[in-house]
Amino acid sequence: MKAFMKEFKEFISRGNVMDMAVGIIIGGAFTAIVNSLVADIINPLLGCFISMDFSAWTIPLVGEAALGIGNFINAIISFLIMAFILFSIIKAMNKAASIGKKPEEPAAPTTKICPYCKSEIAIEATRCPHCTSQL
Repeated sequence: MKAFMKEFKEFISRGNVMDMAVGIIIGGAFTAIVNSLVADIINPLLGCFISMDFSAWTIPLVGEAALGIGNFINAIISFLIMAFILFSIIKAMNKAASIGKKPEEPAAPTTKICPYCKSEIAIEATRCPHCTSQL
């Protein structure tokens, strides 16, 4: 049992597990912001053009039960907005990280093509190993 607890402690103290935990917590807080953006800003603006709030859209079932299609549409819009915002943030962070870095030069080729048999051979070769032509 002691070895199990030691192994668990090593697992928890790894950096990537802590990063993941922080990401999940921040993601939860970010979800509340995006949900508010969709419910309080995007839906009323879309309501101006469609003249209806999505959250009011329902499909009545038996009795008082109803499918909340509008809430599902709100969830889809929230997801798309969140994905777009995360994409924008990651793209901006990658661009900021690349500022000041020199572009990497392509690696020197290590092979060449034999002009006779069109096989790929080592760059230092003086004779093709496939067709034995002098290069």
